[in-house]
Parts: sequence; C-alpha cells; structure tokens
Amino acid sequence: MFYCYDGKGKILLHKRSKYCRDEVGRWDCGGGGLRFGESFEKAVKREIKEEYCAKPIEVKFVSMENVIRMNGNVKTHWVMALFSAKLDPKQVRIGVPKKMEDIGWFRLNKLPAPLHSMFHKHLEVIKKAKAL
Repeated sequence: MFYCYDGKGKILLHKRSKYCRDEVGRWDCGGGGLRFGESFEKAVKREIKEEYCAKPIEVKFVSMENVIRMNGNVKTHWVMALFSAKLDPKQVRIGVPKKMEDIGWFRLNKLPAPLHSMFHKHLEVIKKAKAL
C-alpha cells in the first residue's frame, strides 16, 4: 500500500469502482501485490506506474502493518508493507480505468468522502513517520 504525495501538501486518492472486490465507491490510496521474486520497492514503483501512469520521484518504506478486518461477513487478516511516494502531479492519470472511477489530489484537511475503512489508521502511521 502506498500514499502518494506531491510535496506541496496534497495526497493522491482514487475512487474505487464497482469492479473492485470491496470498499466500492470509497476513496483510497494505491496498493497492489508482489510478483514472485520482486522486492517491495520495485513492486511499489511498478504499481504506481500501472495505476497512475507515473514514475515516482521518491519512495520511502514506512511500516509493516498487521491488518485484521471484516470484508462483509468474512474476517480477513493480511500483512501490509506501507510506503509513501512522491509524484509529479503532471504525470498522473488513471491507469486502470476498470478499477478507478476518479482520481484527485487532496489536502489532508479537505479529504473526499467516503474513505476506505482503513484509510485513517494507515494515514496516521504515515503522518507519525513524517513520510508526506
């Protein structure tokens, strides 16, 4: 999972489409998975390129998080590597239109709604690490 920022006080979020497995219609940061043998940092860079058509200026590892939550009526448990990534807003566009209804840059005091259920928890980790 990665929180993208512009270095000028804004973060990049996308609105999850009806084709996402969960949290449909909610605003979220970027994410994805590892390919076999891929490092975390390479995966983040690849996912940013795929999702936002941008090449990160800087990528920072922030934390490893244990995520336990409900997905509907099903308990889920997964491990998340949390990163922040600085991007040039001029490069950013929707790279996966099937999974994203919209994207936008937002100030932390003017976030869109509704947000992904885990958004604030992970944002606090990012802020505490001063990674934006």
